[in-house]
Amino acid sequence: MYEPTVARLTYRALLGRRRAAILFILPALLIVIAVAVRILVGVDDGVAADVLGGFALATMVPLIGVIAGTGAIGPEIDDGSIVYLLSKPVKRPTIISTKLIVAIAVTMAFSAIPTLIAGLILNGNGGQIAIAYTIAALVASIAYSAVFLLLGTVSRHAVVFGLVYALVWETLFGSLVPGARTLSIQQWALSLAEKVGTNGTITSDVGLPTAVVLLVVVTGLATWYAGQKLRSLTLAGDE
Repeated sequence: MYEPTVARLTYRALLGRRRAAILFILPALLIVIAVAVRILVGVDDGVAADVLGGFALATMVPLIGVIAGTGAIGPEIDDGSIVYLLSKPVKRPTIISTKLIVAIAVTMAFSAIPTLIAGLILNGNGGQIAIAYTIAALVASIAYSAVFLLLGTVSRHAVVFGLVYALVWETLFGSLVPGARTLSIQQWALSLAEKVGTNGTITSDVGLPTAVVLLVVVTGLATWYAGQKLRSLTLAGDE
């Protein structure tokens, strides 16, 4: 389920000069914020959790997921270059799974690593906060990449829809409407962070068993359906 040539082309597309510059902005901003907070406030577990939860997990991870997930396939569909890839003797689900692996790797690298560094700067991993949010970022990266890769496969406006989900649904409705939090990848990831954290500063509205099931189901279904849509795109081109 992994094709090195497809992976190489996808990495090249995602880490091109313009897109890589965008990917670096949010992690750099997180580190700057962490340094500033540490200088101004000092070591404070509550503040560290607020920064990592409010900016890293709630904003940075989904936005990087949008860039990596949609960028892994959306531009190729938009400009028609996907036809070249589909003409190769590679199974369509393999194309999707390879692009998903690349999107996950990029999202993890640009979100989980900066989250860990920021956490260590903020409070030196007191209360396991840095590790907890790093694990949450890693898990969320998988689900976000799958969902946004699916959006890139089914819509030419994937980035717009991804931003609406990340900024409006998860950030706005997720903070104001209790029921919406149950359908939030952020909250599912937070349930894992809550389990790892030791001082009670991390909380989630979703229980851990439910969160794990939802993460697995959403990731699996999004990946499967993206493969089906790519298969139908091939058939349409053949006709």
